[in-house]
Amino acid sequence: MSKDTVKNAHKEPAAAPVIFDLRDRVPQMTDVALATLKDNAARLKDQGTTVQRTSATDLLPVVEAEIARRRAEKLAAAPSKTKKKAAPKAKAKAEAEADADADAEAEAE
Repeated sequence: MSKDTVKNAHKEPAAAPVIFDLRDRVPQMTDVALATLKDNAARLKDQGTTVQRTSATDLLPVVEAEIARRRAEKLAAAPSKTKKKAAPKAKAKAEAEADADADAEAEAE
């Protein structure tokens, strides 16, 4: 929808509210703006007019998918804590095996 269309819609008397399709803007939104949009869409889905409910129902999956994508990116980019814990366990296991081998050799003698 162009800016001229929006301006003209506001000039008309008793014009219906203009509802924008925000799906194309979702990837460029900040995390805070995306969370606010999700909250508002959820509210409008339950309490809005028929047009607002329809728009919110269409928008929510797009917003939730973008939030999930960003969360997955952040988890993938974060350093893994499990790798650091795995190294001491592997070292302890190797030491235990070495002790067992030493005990077995001592019993054999």
